[in-house]
Amino acid sequence: MIKEMTATTQIPQPLDRHKAIRKTRKGKIKTAAHGKGDLAIRLTIWALIGLSMLGFLTFNYKNINFIEAVAATLNNVKVMFFQPHLTNNSVMGSLSQLLVTISLAVLSTILGAIIAVFASLLCAKNIANPKVANVVKSVVAFIRAVPTILWVLIITVAAGIGSVAAVIGLTFHSAGYLTKAYAESIEEMSEGTIEALRASGASFWQIAFQAILPSSTSYMVAWTFLRFEINFANAIAVGAAAGAGGLGWDLFMAGTQYFDMRELGFITYIIVIAVILLEIVATKVKAKVR
Repeated sequence: MIKEMTATTQIPQPLDRHKAIRKTRKGKIKTAAHGKGDLAIRLTIWALIGLSMLGFLTFNYKNINFIEAVAATLNNVKVMFFQPHLTNNSVMGSLSQLLVTISLAVLSTILGAIIAVFASLLCAKNIANPKVANVVKSVVAFIRAVPTILWVLIITVAAGIGSVAAVIGLTFHSAGYLTKAYAESIEEMSEGTIEALRASGASFWQIAFQAILPSSTSYMVAWTFLRFEINFANAIAVGAAAGAGGLGWDLFMAGTQYFDMRELGFITYIIVIAVILLEIVATKVKAKVR
């Protein structure tokens, strides 16, 4: 019996050459195999490094003294962040400009969220008509593809320089961003619940406002506050680009007109403190909604 079992037992064959376990000289198993894709990535990286080195070596630096340039840069950083001071503006003036920036972010976020709520209901694949959803998604994708600053500049040409162009431009991109986020939140809802509501005779808007939106509120609030933080940063940028005022305009004036490094540092600290406070408020609100 033992002889028969021994005769019928198959002896394991050695692994194929390409399937063999790769080991280093020290006996450690290699966790990654080098294929054609890995080789292409390595060659691309080395080519980019080589082109960068060539660019540094052949660039016309116009007799710049790098030691003096680095020393001047470090001195500017020291003056900006360790000696902040307002010279051309007052503290109350800077705080009022901060309020303008926050107002731009709040208004554009609220308007974008209102538009996004209705647009997301029309493009969520589990409740919307497929043809309508495809059209809305295409429009939203186009809006998101255009950068916020470009929307602001386009509206500035049509509406003129000012806060109106800044709000409309920020609202455009906010609506596109939040529509996608809201739609993904709605699509996570169980399709069985939606089918049960349809079977009971509930209309589209009844399903939307009595079932879908209440169950997706926490996600929508989280996405809205995330967009608000993005809009606050964008409001600083468009404050100078669209002439909307706010801290962005003060930064632009201090950095280009009278080049006051101390004032730049002071305004930067105001922005950092404001961002931290807004994050604390957003965290508390999201915790209560959940």
